[in-house]
Amino acid sequence: MNKQTLKKQKLALIVGGLIASTSTVYAETDFGKFSADFRLRYEGVDQANAKKNADALTLRTLLNFKTKEYNGFSGMIEVEDSRALIDDYNDTLGNNPDYSVVADPETTELDQLYVQYVQDGFKAKLGRQVIVMDNHRFVGHVGWRQDKQTFDAFSFGAGQDKWKFDYSYINQRNRIFADEKDIESNDHLVNASYKTEFGKFTGYGYLLEVDNAINNALDTWGIRYAGGFESVLLQAEFAQQDYENDTTEYSTEYMMLEAGYKFSKVTAKIGFEILGTDSGEYGFQTPLATLHKFNGWSDQFLSTPDVGLQDFYVSVAGKVWGGKWLLAYHDFKADETHAEFDNYGSELNAQYARKLTSYLSGGIKYANYSAGDEGTGKVDTDKLWLWLQAKF
Repeated sequence: MNKQTLKKQKLALIVGGLIASTSTVYAETDFGKFSADFRLRYEGVDQANAKKNADALTLRTLLNFKTKEYNGFSGMIEVEDSRALIDDYNDTLGNNPDYSVVADPETTELDQLYVQYVQDGFKAKLGRQVIVMDNHRFVGHVGWRQDKQTFDAFSFGAGQDKWKFDYSYINQRNRIFADEKDIESNDHLVNASYKTEFGKFTGYGYLLEVDNAINNALDTWGIRYAGGFESVLLQAEFAQQDYENDTTEYSTEYMMLEAGYKFSKVTAKIGFEILGTDSGEYGFQTPLATLHKFNGWSDQFLSTPDVGLQDFYVSVAGKVWGGKWLLAYHDFKADETHAEFDNYGSELNAQYARKLTSYLSGGIKYANYSAGDEGTGKVDTDKLWLWLQAKF
């Protein structure tokens, strides 16, 4: 029996198992609740370079147990596994380097393990955990990838009525590339917000440092507004970032303005995001972010170019046939014009997703990136995703 036949048999068994599992409800005991999440996903990548086209079919399995609360205390353990059924792709760990990248390496990990205390608006958590700040632009879980991002951390938060304050200390970043690329760190995250009738105002400070005995402070301070009135949606954000290592110091800024309007069945948005630069030598960075959510789904700008980035975007989204659809367009330029290039190209994104049963959902997603000036080092890229997910 050849390799391709075995893969087809595996796929048939897995799809059948996912569909059958939708008749099974999570198990609840006197001590807590078990739950499971299976996501089968195809990702194809076609780039206009010497790399072979990538084809990845991966299955992510997420199993967790949450204890019941006792005098304010509770805990959680979560295990995550990702398996490749079709592995014609560069997994970022040195396998198949002649293929385009799909950042879903095979891995089995302890994804979360924490104990927490919750009482009267106060919450404290110790252990491996998910941490998300605001809209994921600076701190997120990267849940789109099959190995999501978590942190070994101590965190606490307090809030009453309209006020909320959160603090986290992180000593390890458990990234999306399996255990091999996790990073020890000394990160401090501070986020405080206040809600008004016009929206939420937030101030934050994210002080990051990789724990490698080298001076590498990355400090970001910012303010954010998210709200609007009636059918109008508004967002605005500004941040200042200072980076310092043993030999250099850089300072740059971030700005985002977005406006939207909710029609009867469609929501339209227009926005402008600037990740600034310090004289074309250093671009504003957000290493803890859910980066796939921003600057196009083809992931061309997971690291901001030294010349910075300007992203002008528009999107429309709505509901049809029991599901949700979204179309978006991005136009990219350097924040500081280089002698050889300025245009970083454009990208079109499209997605449709819907629930199929109470426990089963699926979707299709597409990204088309058209490269700009040759000196940017970017190439035309097409990415396609198809997925089926069962949660119970």
